[in-house]
Amino acid sequence: MSKKNYYITTPIYYPSGKPHMGHAYSSIIADVIARFKRIDGFSVHFLTGTDEHGLKIQREAKKNNKDPKIFCDEISATFKSLAKILNLSNNDFIRTTEDRHYKSVKDIWQKLEQSGDIYLDKYSGWYSVSDEAYYDNDEIEEKNGSKISKISGSKVEWVEEESYFFKLSAWQNKLLKFYNDNPNFILPSSRKNEVVNFVKKGLKDLSVSRTSFTWGIPVPSNKKHVIYVWLDALTNYISALNYPAVENKLYVNFWPADVHIIGKDILRFHAIYWPAFLMAAKLKPPKRVYGHGWILSDDKKMSKSLGNILDPIEIIKNFGVDQLRYYLIKEVSLGNDGSISLINLKNCINNDLANNYGNLCQRVFSFLQKNNSSKIPKPDKFEKEDKILIDELIIKLPKLRKLVDEQDLNSYVKEVISLSFNSNKYFNDLEPWKLKKTNLKRMNTVLYCILNQIRSISILLYPIMPRSIEKTFKIMNQKNSDILLDKIKDFNFLKPDSSINKTDILFKKIDSD
Repeated sequence: MSKKNYYITTPIYYPSGKPHMGHAYSSIIADVIARFKRIDGFSVHFLTGTDEHGLKIQREAKKNNKDPKIFCDEISATFKSLAKILNLSNNDFIRTTEDRHYKSVKDIWQKLEQSGDIYLDKYSGWYSVSDEAYYDNDEIEEKNGSKISKISGSKVEWVEEESYFFKLSAWQNKLLKFYNDNPNFILPSSRKNEVVNFVKKGLKDLSVSRTSFTWGIPVPSNKKHVIYVWLDALTNYISALNYPAVENKLYVNFWPADVHIIGKDILRFHAIYWPAFLMAAKLKPPKRVYGHGWILSDDKKMSKSLGNILDPIEIIKNFGVDQLRYYLIKEVSLGNDGSISLINLKNCINNDLANNYGNLCQRVFSFLQKNNSSKIPKPDKFEKEDKILIDELIIKLPKLRKLVDEQDLNSYVKEVISLSFNSNKYFNDLEPWKLKKTNLKRMNTVLYCILNQIRSISILLYPIMPRSIEKTFKIMNQKNSDILLDKIKDFNFLKPDSSINKTDILFKKIDSD
């Protein structure tokens, strides 16, 4: 296969607290896409990491009586651990406290100074420490005696200090032209409309430094100032590619990024500030920013005060990592907010995994063991119903690729599970247990077809449930290196008379009480 390059990133997570379901969701989305592109012949660079500067971190460290770097080391380790627990296939884990990141941020700052896009002035306005974001007066409301952001619900405070500013206002028309020239830069389209409308209202110059705290990267020419945490954080996507060494292989092969997977709450930073910073520094913007919705718990946003936070690590302990990955991808429409619950999770595991795909594998493998000495049979002549089953999957491949390229993972998994449903129906309708008594050649052909279908469906499910599919391939005595989309078209891939291994239950039913 010829290698094509593909670069995908998660947000870098703010390590001021323990990981939650929102972090898991962003990471799983990115991992599913990364794994799919790899089995489709792409050389993939998949990045995740932690954003470790800013006033919020400084305050949290002080509250815990710890040096900010030591505090970040400890919390960042929990996010690295989460990546392993989620079985992420990331190539790199970036921390904004690393030397390689400092070099990149300083270089970007100096380029913005040289281009005349940064100037020194005084800032006064509303600032949310929790969001590390500035808000205009019309974005603030009073609630229970406190000023809060209408967008995030976080408390804001009035800030007045000397600050460097980025000339964001000068980029308004250039950004609108960029969005027009690149209609798929922001997805889903509802997010694009939101961003375009915001920019059309008029952009104000952006404060990009602070003097009221010290935990951050100093401005190269003025150490009294710390670089604004979002200018710092966004740069991670290129610092992980060893920028500013723009001739190195990582940067040459993978920038601009194919897609930044982010939550909708940080869309403005990625879809407005980030392309403006890059274009001002004469660098290419990413190809796409995808802003997914929030994960809700029983239709409510998760919060400590409501006590409805679902811990991904606890769910994985109780139900399994592939089960959680599958559930989040199938049940949450990627562009929208998605409500999840333990009841729905159990139903999804039982109906889709245990009763559908798992049942298909179990029945076919068990039949083969009992009736064909665990050997893959040699097929005879293919009948109409065999060809319909075979062709349906191959015909759908271009559509499945398109769904992943559009980040429509929800539709992708529904298409794949429908293939599994149709395969179950094929097995039921052709009744190989009856054919054993009347037509052994026909039975062998049916078994060969259904085994091949299980192999192909398993390849398509691999990006979502890698560990479970590796088990399926082990039972079928197939190599993990053959989990490739191109192999689906090779209908003669399974070797007659080769053995399958002992069958294990792939997905146990969950008691739904």
